[in-house]
Amino acid sequence: MISTIKKIALYILLVSCWSCASASNGDGPNTTKPDTLDVTRPTSFTDDNAFLDYIQKVHFNYMWDGAEPISGMAPERIHLDGIYPEHDSSVVTLGGSGFGVAGILVAIERGFITRDAGLKRLTKIVDYLSRADRFHGVWPHWLYGPSGKVKPFGTKDDGGDLVESSFMMQSLLCVRQYFKGGNQAEQQLADKIDALWKTMEFDWYQNGQDKLYWHWSPDYDFQMNFPLEGYNETMITYILAASSPTHSISASAYHNCWARGGDIVSSAVAYGYPLILKHNGAEATGGPLFWAHYSWIGLNPTKLKDEYAEYWKVVQNHALSDYAYCVDNPKHYKGYGENCWGLTASYSIDGYSAHAPNNDLGVITPTAALSSFPYTPEQSMRALKYFWNKGNWIWGKYGFYDAFSETADWTVPRYLAIDQCTIAPMIENYRSGLLWKLFMSCPEIQAGLQKLGFTY
Repeated sequence: MISTIKKIALYILLVSCWSCASASNGDGPNTTKPDTLDVTRPTSFTDDNAFLDYIQKVHFNYMWDGAEPISGMAPERIHLDGIYPEHDSSVVTLGGSGFGVAGILVAIERGFITRDAGLKRLTKIVDYLSRADRFHGVWPHWLYGPSGKVKPFGTKDDGGDLVESSFMMQSLLCVRQYFKGGNQAEQQLADKIDALWKTMEFDWYQNGQDKLYWHWSPDYDFQMNFPLEGYNETMITYILAASSPTHSISASAYHNCWARGGDIVSSAVAYGYPLILKHNGAEATGGPLFWAHYSWIGLNPTKLKDEYAEYWKVVQNHALSDYAYCVDNPKHYKGYGENCWGLTASYSIDGYSAHAPNNDLGVITPTAALSSFPYTPEQSMRALKYFWNKGNWIWGKYGFYDAFSETADWTVPRYLAIDQCTIAPMIENYRSGLLWKLFMSCPEIQAGLQKLGFTY
């Protein structure tokens, strides 16, 4: 049986081939035009805070200047070389756009854009999502940006993608909380988000069983047959499903399927760090680091516990074990060490790969270390400075290129939304906890967590 991590990596390879209290109501400082950002690379910074400001801004720019113009959403990929083997430059992605939506809130708070400009862009996105193809309230993995019609992710994956839609809704609920007490236009946006939230039929995606399924297709029904079992990046889907005010699922689905009836608990220790939960397909060494990022854009792991784990230790130990592996560098790759680390799914030397200690191809993906800032601030800052000192070799308009290999002397001037768009939000969670505060303030989420047996 193919492991979950290998199944996902193979799936992506086959299909893509290269492929909550609101903060200040004021606009905040803004020295650039709202429709474009000055991301000129500075020669120096006054301090690390100024450095992080700039890093957040330039990576957020993927969702701002880089957005697909009709939808306002994040393109699945941006290739500065202009080469798109799949002819998909106008295809937008739900999950990556969800992370980008969270980044818009960061940009407002940090004064990269005005509050009004952010509101207008978010309203554009939400109105587009209201018109776009949905399947029992759930969006597909990809949409054709100009039309809002589904672009199949695979032959049988031409309908709803519950996980990617959960990444989007996680951020939209942060937006709702941020604007719900604002002026009339802001309250209208919050109401539109609430309406979308209530139409997501999580219970439909159970297929009559005590579990959640990733996909449903109007042509192939549940033939993808991919139940959401932990541990990987999909935990947020169970949290949202249990929290839904209109289409909630029972707690038993979480315990029996996601937690595998308790079998999710692990005794594995990777490079000195207990993994605590069994990482699908990577139980001994831990999976790709995006598992410590995607569900945690809004869900705050700091004090989160249930009968299976203390989740701060789960995500922090995952990041620390990845760091320790790269420092140990058992394959003797050039560059790996205390200042250069981070294995996660990204472009790779021969296409796309879910990099992890058990799938180490000598490729470093900057988002792995940068999106881990909340868990490993010292190690992440060292990595950031190392990446920065590589200069234009791995740098372009939207920040660090997706991935690089010093051993192979390889990189490409290309970006993926799922990697670029987590950087600004996760750095902000490290700096202020903004998105964690917003998401955890949702009354439905509080009720859902209690229903599942969490304390926080």
